[in-house]
Amino acid sequence: MRIGAALTGDLEKFLAQESADIAIAVTAGVTQASDGAKEDLRQQVRGAGLGDRMAKTWQNKVYPKGRKSRGAAGLVYSKAPTIIRAFDEGAVIRSKDGFWLAIPTAATPRGRGGRRMTPLEVEKRFGQPLRFIYRPGKPGLLVFDNVRIGSRGTAKTNRRTQGGAEYTPLRGRTSAVMFILVPQVRLQKRLDVDRVGQVWIGKLASLILAAFPPDGGVRS
Repeated sequence: MRIGAALTGDLEKFLAQESADIAIAVTAGVTQASDGAKEDLRQQVRGAGLGDRMAKTWQNKVYPKGRKSRGAAGLVYSKAPTIIRAFDEGAVIRSKDGFWLAIPTAATPRGRGGRRMTPLEVEKRFGQPLRFIYRPGKPGLLVFDNVRIGSRGTAKTNRRTQGGAEYTPLRGRTSAVMFILVPQVRLQKRLDVDRVGQVWIGKLASLILAAFPPDGGVRS
């Protein structure tokens, strides 16, 4: 009906308006779908117990930037793709050097960005080597001796300086397990990224249709 009416008026104007309406609708639909997929993926990560920080690694962009297009495309991606992939597919993590994985304990201090320190970083911080404890049939341990345990449960150096000379107080000293050594860690599948993508792809057509400007009747 709209096409028949347009033929009695300005056909080029009508076609230009139709093209603009399609661009508006496609861009709006793609934007809604990519926004929805991003939010669902973030919620999935939170529900898997991976935390808000990891959830917020999910981002989205719509192309072309800054304008409407009939060929609009959305990109939903994570800034931590390796970690997301590991929990999406399930994975076995082994040491890259072929030895042990050092799993930090609650006693391991945190470094930059709030992450737990590595064994080398801990030794540098404390100025002494970790002690290896071999346990047949059980995970090995890396232990620090002569440390204090702070109020938050992390180990602190027991060394102090007085008048320029170092000394170690006798009170409060203990040994703390800093790392548990295991040959590998198996991550269970906790995410389903593909399912979220398929859900929003299935919604895309209806989102585009719903985004078309309302029909104002005959155009001339």
